[in-house]
Amino acid sequence: MWSCKGGLEAGPKSGRQAGLNAGRRAAPRQGRPPGPGGGAGPVHPLAPLLALAGAVLAISFSSVLIRYSQAPSAVIAFYRMALTTLLLLPWAWRDAGRVRRLPPRLLWASVLSGVLLAGHFLTWIASLRYTSVTASVLLVTSHPLYVMAADAWLLRERVPARRLLGALLALTGVAVVTFAGAGAGDLAAGGTALYGNFLAVAGSWFFAGYILIGRRVRQVLPVMPYTTLVYGVASLVIAAGLALTGTPFGPYPWREMLLFVALAVVPTLGGHTVLNWALEWVPASVVSVSILGEPVGASLLAWLLLGEAPSGVELAGGALTLAGLFVATQTAGRETERLRGAAGAAGTAGAGGAAGGGGAASAAAVEPGPGKRL
Repeated sequence: MWSCKGGLEAGPKSGRQAGLNAGRRAAPRQGRPPGPGGGAGPVHPLAPLLALAGAVLAISFSSVLIRYSQAPSAVIAFYRMALTTLLLLPWAWRDAGRVRRLPPRLLWASVLSGVLLAGHFLTWIASLRYTSVTASVLLVTSHPLYVMAADAWLLRERVPARRLLGALLALTGVAVVTFAGAGAGDLAAGGTALYGNFLAVAGSWFFAGYILIGRRVRQVLPVMPYTTLVYGVASLVIAAGLALTGTPFGPYPWREMLLFVALAVVPTLGGHTVLNWALEWVPASVVSVSILGEPVGASLLAWLLLGEAPSGVELAGGALTLAGLFVATQTAGRETERLRGAAGAAGTAGAGGAAGGGGAASAAAVEPGPGKRL
């Protein structure tokens, strides 16, 4: 092998040293993520963190843009998914062969993931017609709790005490926002805010299912073709619902169409897609904490642009929810990073660094996947 001085060494000093050297060659360098075609591209080390901050801000605009629209909730969901699919197709098309070669089981899993994503957007967008932006976004962002619960049940793993404490704290906050946040006046008026809160919680359940399935499929399918496939399925499912209910697809005023395009470009492409990219280069614990900025950003934007200030109960429940999610996801994030390191080392030692892909494949197996709400 070549030495650091540029000379050719006679051979590895030991199997351990060879494994370490192979690991260094296989591991991607921080600040130089591979480009769309798989080659390395010069990227400033701060780029992923700046992209992460920009993505959270972009996602925070989602609820405000939805509030601006006068179109039916299902129509908003349809155009958001359909336009995003069309915008992603040029980049995803080159990986179409990988989608066609997917085993039937994973292909149907992707379809189910799209159905769940459709359910997420249908319920969450509808919730914004009934409850406040703060309550809606807080409740729908609680999906990591249900992902962790499903992992504990499906994998029969022991939940660390700190993660359990964080989950219980967050669930307490969710209950406060859902029930106490609606208020007695809302119940007397028919419970519309409570109904909206339940829709937001249902949206978080759908999104948790989407994450759980996507994490498995993403082991064999890159983010761009997978996301395009899932968004396409979601748009078809929502379109079928519109057709069955007789809801018109259009025509809608130019103002509405511009809002639909903004929803596809800003929070979806500029938010979710960028988060998926950043997740490859930023520790999972950092990403999980940054996502907690969405309820804060959305609430501030709703206050500034819609004149909708959060209530005291929503602030208290939101603080409990975000604190609990911080504790729980930090614990889970550090565990993910530990597993990624162990998987990368095992992949390097076992595969001998073949094609530099052993560590990457193993890391994908434990990565939260494209379901960052994103």
